[in-house]
Amino acid sequence: MKNKVLFILFMLSIGLNAQNAPYASNRIIVGLKNDLNGSITDLRQVKELNFLFTEYSINTIKPLDISPSKSLNGRPLVLIFNNAITIDLLIQKLQKLNLFDYVEPDYVIKGSGEKVEENIKVVENKTAFNLTPNDQYFFRQWGLHNDGSFSLSASTVDADVDMIEAWEISTGSSNVIMAVIDSGIRMSHPEFSGRFHLNNAEILNGLDTDNNGYVDDLKGWDFVNNDNDPTDDHGHGTNVTGIAMANGNNNIGYAGVDWNCKLLPLKVLDNNNSGFSSNIIASFYYAINRNVDLISISIGGTGFSTAYQNVINQAYSLNIPVIACMMNFNNNTAYYPAAFSNTIAIGSTNPNDTRTNPFFWSPTSGSNYGSHIDVVAPGNFMYGLSYSSDTSYGSYWGGTSQATPLVAGIVSLMLSINPNLTVDQITTILRNTAEDLVGNPIEDTLGWDQYYGAGRVNAYNALIYVQNLSNTDFDLNNLVKIYPNPVKNNLYISSSTIIADSFSVSIYDVTGRFIKGAKEVVSTIDVSDLNNGVYFVTISNNKESISRKFIKE
Repeated sequence: MKNKVLFILFMLSIGLNAQNAPYASNRIIVGLKNDLNGSITDLRQVKELNFLFTEYSINTIKPLDISPSKSLNGRPLVLIFNNAITIDLLIQKLQKLNLFDYVEPDYVIKGSGEKVEENIKVVENKTAFNLTPNDQYFFRQWGLHNDGSFSLSASTVDADVDMIEAWEISTGSSNVIMAVIDSGIRMSHPEFSGRFHLNNAEILNGLDTDNNGYVDDLKGWDFVNNDNDPTDDHGHGTNVTGIAMANGNNNIGYAGVDWNCKLLPLKVLDNNNSGFSSNIIASFYYAINRNVDLISISIGGTGFSTAYQNVINQAYSLNIPVIACMMNFNNNTAYYPAAFSNTIAIGSTNPNDTRTNPFFWSPTSGSNYGSHIDVVAPGNFMYGLSYSSDTSYGSYWGGTSQATPLVAGIVSLMLSINPNLTVDQITTILRNTAEDLVGNPIEDTLGWDQYYGAGRVNAYNALIYVQNLSNTDFDLNNLVKIYPNPVKNNLYISSSTIIADSFSVSIYDVTGRFIKGAKEVVSTIDVSDLNNGVYFVTISNNKESISRKFIKE
């Protein structure tokens, strides 16, 4: 699913990254072997582990997966001690016992975005578009629709994901469930009204009614404080969740990418935007068992974890796409979960379509890159919702954290059209419908590259392709790509099977007015005579047609 050319070097780097990764001083993660003699329901049953209770003060032994079974065999566990211990020495001691599949630190992880409160006036563009939602501050959402007027940064017309065009195809389905693993959300915010994925098997009575190990978990779970209230006390989670799914066309605030999907908020980050990998692992198992359709996670850490990889692989095997951020350190260091092979890794772009380098909040920051990146998406100067107010809309964030939920929203829309898409199909569609050669020409080279992946995502292209799919004829080779875009003289078309020897093309302006056409075109369209601006080209043969947007400069 991901580019694996550097896989060997990548695996060799795991040990070095793990050594340097911060971890908790009173917690470890272990995986008790499944083939031990008898069912282990209490670690005290294993005499070789008695020293854990005589030499250490254990506070909690907690399975990270949801299971009605009391057996601990084959399950990931977090061991939490009352006091700080020498983690590496304990790990070495436990590894020698041959009782565990893995013994590892509980790594510290961080959210991947920074915020600033707006102190300058943003000029509203009054131009009306047929499909523009009526949300009060939609004009600030350059990543969804960019007319070149965004005032906080250099801005380029159409350096966006073509969201207005995509909404004509789908604004989402309430049958799709998205889990957002982050710092929680503002639970009372009107932009999330009616959007929660309720646990109808649970009754609010102070008991674990559905016997899943979580008491009164009606709307989600707080893994930091171990309660049923995933309220955001930092802001990161409210912002990213709003980008993915704030209620659209409701006259207030901002428009999320998906206006109808259901939300499962899972809080794993505290008020410092920090947390532990064990809580993330537990949240993944929880989300899987709540039958979510996709997971958005804007968090990263450099510590490799087998337990973490196992739950990512489980999500993949169940066709649950995990959309994850590359992080913001302007390097090619592997951060997890984005660096796991079965996730969809997202980088960030600016309002002028260049890779974000740096973000507005630090001159040394930048969208991470590397062999595991899939695509990039708008992620800098991203306005959004407040975790402390229902009416404050003046703050913006920057990070691959913000690009990630935007892509997650697009994936959610894809699933609203075809809920049977596999993770591999979703990844391939995102890659093959992305816009290539839009950024810095030194970094953004033809095809996949380590800085932009396959390119900047395009929601309209992705939904058009999903809409045209047949359940019995899934062939991504039918996809047409045009390049370069923007174009000055000749627009080139590539496809392997949509055409035989030639095809016809028609070009329209943004109002739908026919501009020019040609028949028996092989691979090149001359657009040198067009005025600068945005156009649509329809490419047809005897059986099918497909439309693409391009910019003439």
